[in-house]
Amino acid sequence: MSKAINLGLHRAMADDDRVLMMGEDIGTLGGVFRVTEGLKRDFGGKRVLDTPLAESGIVGTAVGLAMRGYRPVCEIQFDGFVFPGFDQITSQLAKLTYRHGGAQSFPIVIRIPYGGHIGAVEHHQESPEAYFAHTAGLRVVSPATPNEAYWMIQDAIASDDPVVFMEPKSRYWQKAPVDFDERSAPMHRSQVVREGADATLVGHGAMVSMMLQAAEIAEQEGTSLEVVDLRSLSPIDYAPLLESVRKTGRLIVCQEAPGNVSVGSEVAATIAEQAFYSLEAPVLRVSGFDTPFPPAKLESLYLPDADRILEAVDRALAY
Repeated sequence: MSKAINLGLHRAMADDDRVLMMGEDIGTLGGVFRVTEGLKRDFGGKRVLDTPLAESGIVGTAVGLAMRGYRPVCEIQFDGFVFPGFDQITSQLAKLTYRHGGAQSFPIVIRIPYGGHIGAVEHHQESPEAYFAHTAGLRVVSPATPNEAYWMIQDAIASDDPVVFMEPKSRYWQKAPVDFDERSAPMHRSQVVREGADATLVGHGAMVSMMLQAAEIAEQEGTSLEVVDLRSLSPIDYAPLLESVRKTGRLIVCQEAPGNVSVGSEVAATIAEQAFYSLEAPVLRVSGFDTPFPPAKLESLYLPDADRILEAVDRALAY
């Protein structure tokens, strides 16, 4: 996935000389995860900018650049580092197009590596997507595969609205084919990635591969699970999910983030409202716990795995 995002960024920069990269250590080093490796070499230091360690300054500068006609892409080195720039993103960037009555667009992408499974220390493994999905004026997306990442990063850069691009860092090393000619689904469209009949699993980012793993185990036990990748967290495309739930009658929402006031909470509430008479069991949620992300040695107890997902499936099927 890291290479796919790199190639997507490279293609966007080659296609439009207004696209700039900004972030800590993204130029000479190529980023902590090497996602921007080679971009400074190919496009120069005026388009791939190593910034000071100041997230508020990174986003604030990007706002000014967008007003001058550029399309900046900001990297936040780790998920937990976004909060010094949170005020600029939510108080300024998210509201500026509305403040201008639509006369001024702000095509800025905020790239955020997020989530667990890498054994990192405090502030390096968090899932802050709900903060941004809650904020009107921001688009929030998260790819689950290299192919999705390659096309979605280009769609995000092409958007005239600000996009928070959540990259599941545990999937950076995942290998899978990328089709460089045929585009994937539009950025804000949910997708059924595995057909099933008995219950629906829905999630985003790194949880998609975990849900697919659970579905494979369930199949060996005679249970057919459908898996839906949200892809977009704001706006959410509910049509494929509603169609799936009306077929299976059961829904389990999966995420790494804590369950309280989360993307999963919103999905569960919306499905309960719009597909109530199709449900054979309550909508269930499998998530991280409502605590700060634990030390690395305890992350396996905190993060949802296939067993926790399948336990929820068993509860849903027992109704």
